[in-house]
Amino acid sequence: MIFSETKLKGAFIIDVKRLEDERGFFGRSYCKEEFKSYGLNTSIEQSNVSYNKTKGTLRGMHMQVAPYEETKLVRCTRGAICDVIIDMRENSATYKEWIGVELTADSYRMLYVPEGFAHGFITLLDHTDVTYQVTQGYIPGAERGYRYDDPAFQIIWPIQPVIVSEKDLAHPLLEGVYPS
Repeated sequence: MIFSETKLKGAFIIDVKRLEDERGFFGRSYCKEEFKSYGLNTSIEQSNVSYNKTKGTLRGMHMQVAPYEETKLVRCTRGAICDVIIDMRENSATYKEWIGVELTADSYRMLYVPEGFAHGFITLLDHTDVTYQVTQGYIPGAERGYRYDDPAFQIIWPIQPVIVSEKDLAHPLLEGVYPS
């Protein structure tokens, strides 16, 4: 695997190192020892899948708080997404900064999302599947969410959302109000 740390400390883009031949290719999408060598959490507790019928479906921005914080390993297994994470660690030099990474089924690229980050994505194609390996199961009451369009983050989405759940639209703004 090829690990590339992003500008947000602890967040990595992970590409499959392909060993190709006439049959196609072989590569690892997870190796506990390689993850450990980068200081990454290897305690996968749950695997989730998200199916999205419509291009422009936006899910996010979600996270869980201490003591139930979670690390995610995200991969698009059908279609394409723009995957976005926000550093919500108040003591971090990149607090409130975000990155967006295009993940496609064809690229096999993954995004490692450390604890303390809000996560969301927008689908770039119809019929898109996203898988998550997570280090913590869902804990009611520990979930937090932030608006995808919160001016505190100034996220630039590649396309306009078409579908956003009522729950995601109800997330509070970090600063509480939209600017006048």
